[in-house]
Amino acid sequence: IDSFLPLTEHSEELILKGFDQLMEESRFDDLSRFYRLLQRVALLPQLINALKSYVKKIGSVIVNTSDAEKSPIQDLLDFRLKHDNIILNCFQHDNDFIQGVKESWEYVMNFRSETSELLAKYVDSKLRTGEKGLSEIEFEQTLDRVMLLFRHLHSKDIFEAFYKKDLAKRLILQRSASTDAENSMILKLKVECGSNYTMKLENMFKDIQISSDLMLSFQESKFRSFPSDLSLDVKILTTNCWPTYSPSQVEIPKMLKNCQESFKQFYSQNHTGRCLNWIPQLGTALLETKLRSPSSSSAKITKELSVSAFQAVCLLLFNENQSLSFTQIRDLTQISSPELRLTLQSLACGKIRILSKNPKAKEVEDGDIFEVDEEKILTNKLFRIKINNIQAKETKEEQVKTHEGVCQDRQYQIDAAIVRIMKTRKTLTHNLLVAQLFAQLKFPVQTLDLKKRIESLIDREYLERDSKNKTVYNYLA
Repeated sequence: IDSFLPLTEHSEELILKGFDQLMEESRFDDLSRFYRLLQRVALLPQLINALKSYVKKIGSVIVNTSDAEKSPIQDLLDFRLKHDNIILNCFQHDNDFIQGVKESWEYVMNFRSETSELLAKYVDSKLRTGEKGLSEIEFEQTLDRVMLLFRHLHSKDIFEAFYKKDLAKRLILQRSASTDAENSMILKLKVECGSNYTMKLENMFKDIQISSDLMLSFQESKFRSFPSDLSLDVKILTTNCWPTYSPSQVEIPKMLKNCQESFKQFYSQNHTGRCLNWIPQLGTALLETKLRSPSSSSAKITKELSVSAFQAVCLLLFNENQSLSFTQIRDLTQISSPELRLTLQSLACGKIRILSKNPKAKEVEDGDIFEVDEEKILTNKLFRIKINNIQAKETKEEQVKTHEGVCQDRQYQIDAAIVRIMKTRKTLTHNLLVAQLFAQLKFPVQTLDLKKRIESLIDREYLERDSKNKTVYNYLA
């Protein structure tokens, strides 16, 4: 026993000086010896505390040093995998160590408010592109590791909002790498958070399937009256399941209006009482263009252009015009100036240029003149040229709108929780009400926010202050 006394006296110093370096260098053998040695003298709690401190320190550094160009999520996943392997192989998969780091990961994952959003965007990138070089099993393991991080988030509602927004774009723009992977991710979220969390996500998939079946019926119906070289694919989105979209103004060409009107008649015939609100900014188009071959004046070269609806509306104007100014395009299409600048910039200033712009500058001005750049189209090696990535990118306005939507939803949830508690208790002090709200609400909230919602409910006559004690609230039936 006496031989262990020096170790007992100096164990904290040993851990303080050497543990972090052993972890950093992944020295498995040394860490295993360290574990066995401290286990013999009942000092493992000190090692657990050292691991907790290490995870907090390195994890917060990873989260805090990320920038706009690089997400910290992959580094967090790698770091998590590294210390999980150490716990498994060096600390004998000790449950006390596993439970110990949970608190540390909760700290890391909520160190910055943006982490929920960044994790949702990371998942989006994986589900859009897939994981090259990985089998389905390995890709599933990647999603499982993501869920290990997700489990520690406090702001799961922010993750849900951005995940839903990104899923909507993947479904509408057909950008998903794998339907099986999409379903697998939703199932994991359902197991973790319950069916209410994923109900809208599952309904989004149902809408896409129902829309597909509906289009088959439309193609075989008498209402399909437009030319055979035109095709139409409409997706019917249930309002309360999808992100909220405000329709943008655009004057679509007559031939597309006829297609739209044909479908409206078909839909009204089969679904009475329903109203269709078209969202043109989410539309896509596949245009076929035939250009004169440089080698033969009589030969034609066919190319396909995969574009957004706004890009298509602009390009179709050049069937009847050799060149057009920005103001002319704006007047003909009725697209708002900011949206039109972005659209023309993607056509004339991006990596793949369909239009030429004069003068040649990155910014689009009112006096700029645009023409079809036939040479650029012809020299492109691809038969189908994709230039509609503009829709897949998230704008600053979309990001702000998503956060505002989460804040609004939280207010509704706080109001509902207050009314639910007060309806049961009838009378309650301010401190007790706030304590119960903190216990019931599943997202981080400040006391000041709760106070504002209580005041709002008093103004709307759901509650009242007690006449004898202003810190007591009474429920008004």
